[in-house]
Amino acid sequence: MIKVSPLAALLVAGFLASAPALAADKGGASGGGVATVNGQPISQNTYNAFVAQQKAQGAPDSPQLQNAVKEELIRRELLVQEAKKKGLDKKSEVQGQMELARQAVLIQAYLSDYVRANPVSEDQLKKDYEAIKANLGSTEYKTKHILVANEDEAKAIVAKLDKGEKFSELAKQSKDPGSKDNGGDLGWSSPSTYVKPFSDTLTKLKKGEYTKTPVKTDFGYHVILLEDTRPLTPPPFDQVKPQLQQRAQQQQVEQLVKKLREGAKIN
Repeated sequence: MIKVSPLAALLVAGFLASAPALAADKGGASGGGVATVNGQPISQNTYNAFVAQQKAQGAPDSPQLQNAVKEELIRRELLVQEAKKKGLDKKSEVQGQMELARQAVLIQAYLSDYVRANPVSEDQLKKDYEAIKANLGSTEYKTKHILVANEDEAKAIVAKLDKGEKFSELAKQSKDPGSKDNGGDLGWSSPSTYVKPFSDTLTKLKKGEYTKTPVKTDFGYHVILLEDTRPLTPPPFDQVKPQLQQRAQQQQVEQLVKKLREGAKIN
């Protein structure tokens, strides 16, 4: 399975958000302008792109929207002109930020074109769905844990549990900020959600049982309590299809970048 980098996820998320605007701008008029500010025209292309962006975010197309966009572009142009008068556009840090913004627009346009030219098939999405279902397994586990820095701390917690102290009270000393304040509760999850040493141990526990030997992972040492199990019922394909499609597109981007990097000369 391809590991998707956070950057690839962000790129595709950005593409999905901006694709309607990019697509709309392709057909927009390029001539003329919508206004002139101190002799500097605001282009029709800029106006079209801004309107499309607002519509993609849910704004209804209306004369009010068009007027609001025009006024905002005038406001921006006034501020840009003042920034240039002060020479801010010549500062290295500003130029760097402008270059990053330029790159982002070009990347989104390229990804929009690439994903449209390489659509993910329905069959592929269904294969991905079945693979994910198989990886999740057929059982969910309701789990609690206490995470500490070293093995001695974990053994001390096990000893206190053996003496009858409450798991939820001992969990207050956990290093896991997401669960320490609710008794160490991790909720219902498939074992595949967790790192392998954790999941391997979890599936061997009986209901109500906690680990007598601390479990070591990259995060530290865990004391794990299995509260309950139940059959896992995955959501139907149609319900998760949008997420599957985004995941597949993220993988496409990852593969594309890998291929481009392999063929590039980088010193």
